[in-house]
Amino acid sequence: MKNTKKYDVIIVGGGTAGCAAAYTAGKLGLKTLIIEKNIHLGGTITSGLVVPAMKSSDNQINTDFYHDLVNELHAIGGQITYQNNPGWFNPELTKIALDSLMAKANVDVYFDTHITKIELTNRLIKSITISKEILSVYNDKLQVNTKKLSVPIETRYVIDSTGNCEIGKFCDCEFLEKKSENQPVSLRFMMSGIDLKRFSDWLLDYDKDRNVTTAEEIDGQIHLSTAYTWDMDKNWALRPLFKDAEKKGLLKPHDSNYFQVFTVAGMPNTIAFNCPRIIDYNDTLAVKDASKALILARKTILRLSNFCKEYFPGFEKAYISNIADMLGVRTSRRIRGKYVYTMDDIISGKKFENPVVIANYPIDVHSKKKNSSTLKVVQDYQIPIECMMSNDIDNLFVAGRCVSADFFAQGALRVQTSCFSMGEGIAKYLAKSILN
Repeated sequence: MKNTKKYDVIIVGGGTAGCAAAYTAGKLGLKTLIIEKNIHLGGTITSGLVVPAMKSSDNQINTDFYHDLVNELHAIGGQITYQNNPGWFNPELTKIALDSLMAKANVDVYFDTHITKIELTNRLIKSITISKEILSVYNDKLQVNTKKLSVPIETRYVIDSTGNCEIGKFCDCEFLEKKSENQPVSLRFMMSGIDLKRFSDWLLDYDKDRNVTTAEEIDGQIHLSTAYTWDMDKNWALRPLFKDAEKKGLLKPHDSNYFQVFTVAGMPNTIAFNCPRIIDYNDTLAVKDASKALILARKTILRLSNFCKEYFPGFEKAYISNIADMLGVRTSRRIRGKYVYTMDDIISGKKFENPVVIANYPIDVHSKKKNSSTLKVVQDYQIPIECMMSNDIDNLFVAGRCVSADFFAQGALRVQTSCFSMGEGIAKYLAKSILN
């Protein structure tokens, strides 16, 4: 089959970084294609239920896409600003908002599509071959026929925003990760049917620490947040409840290693859970490990939901309404780029000639051991474009958690707001290169 299309840039992976890159490239006039293995865009926000997007520095750069996404979602009832953070999104409506944004930017989107081959010549990706299953039904004979359609597509540049750096793996790029360096995964879920007024009134009275627990009414809807971990660095108000549930056998000790909840824009009786955090099976590049983590997580979700119904006023009629379609992976492959960003760069606030991200999200590295997680508050830091350039392939860029950084630095860079800026910053850099 002959090549039928050629793009200025192909983005593989339609998550936070990939959507920002595609939208920006399209708006700047580049012929852009985004290839997504799932049937919708959004990645961690939609498939992973990772809401809200954590707030970062007031001095962020490359935030046009983020602002446009906020406005698009707000117009359809899928966004609120809470605690001075506009990133409180509705995961389901985000799917619709992202479709709309890509259409406005004239971005081509291929869903349910996988990469089967990459043509490399002289350190350059020349084309990407995709595979689609074509289902044919012959009604007269009641026969179903499935065949593969392979389509090579030429491109000037590729942005790998797959999270696991799958294109870098295809190209046999060098990676930085070590076997000993991993973080626990999570599997988020939601519960609905909650009396949020009753729960928030009880919660504010039960926990007086406003650095942990907050609640307020916005546009007639209650919004709140609270947390608990098994670490002993805080006198967590919820600790007695979790300990009592463990004593009664309602929870297992590892179920309560990390617990965090948030309300959701446009879902007036729903709470999203940033848990369970799974402390075993953290080699997410191994199918066997990831599969065991998913099974263990779903069992834990059932126990946590029963715990909430037993101990939290307002949860009496609550039920599990959604379980994420993907594990929340904090770290996996990290490509070796033109520059390897380090924890020292973050702490020192090192300046760069071509910064793509300015952030102050802390160095946040979760541990499977009690009292061993890292949360180091820092001042503004910059991330250079060279961290997103493959050291092996001259027209391959990466955006998202697979950025070129050491283990602890990546723990600060992996959050959604920084990923938005990475994708947008790369697209602006490529547009300048192509159009000038």
